[in-house]
Amino acid sequence: MGAFPPPPPPRVTPMAEPVRPRGDPPEEAPFSLAQIMHLMRVEFGRAQRYRYPLSCLLIAVDRLGHLRDLYGYEAKEEILAEVVSLLEAQSRGCDFLGRLMDDRLLAVVPHTGAEGARVLGERLVAGARRLRFVSDDRELGVTLSVGASTTERGDPLFFDSLLAAAEGALEEASAAGGDRLSMRDAGAPAG
Repeated sequence: MGAFPPPPPPRVTPMAEPVRPRGDPPEEAPFSLAQIMHLMRVEFGRAQRYRYPLSCLLIAVDRLGHLRDLYGYEAKEEILAEVVSLLEAQSRGCDFLGRLMDDRLLAVVPHTGAEGARVLGERLVAGARRLRFVSDDRELGVTLSVGASTTERGDPLFFDSLLAAAEGALEEASAAGGDRLSMRDAGAPAG
């Protein structure tokens, strides 16, 4: 009698991996786009149900495309890795960080109202100013644009509104020259 054949490979892969404890190697962080969006939906649902504040921050490195064009893909990835490390150092173990497809970062910050989001955003902007990179014997400085939004009263009804408010705030920060934080209340009308 022969051995049983190996089982077929799984047809479905899990959407999100288990939450990683703080201290895991940085190459495993941040979460992918699908993972961070799933975690944001789950956390938004909890915030709605239990009526606690929830903030999200969209973080973009100013002129990242230009820096990539001048210094290469590796320099861009090194800069993003340092920004991720900065965010991990400034955030708590219960916060979630994901990388979006356009090289922006999304931080989902539960149990954090507008004031806490403002403090975190300002720390990120100030911390990025201290980052230095050397390429072709030239020192490069990095600045961030951060857009933050918060829901504190159980509104809005959809997590997309929270994300859209952060997107609008990020656009404001970038349009004003970058190197700053802009905030929007997700429950306030757009405009």
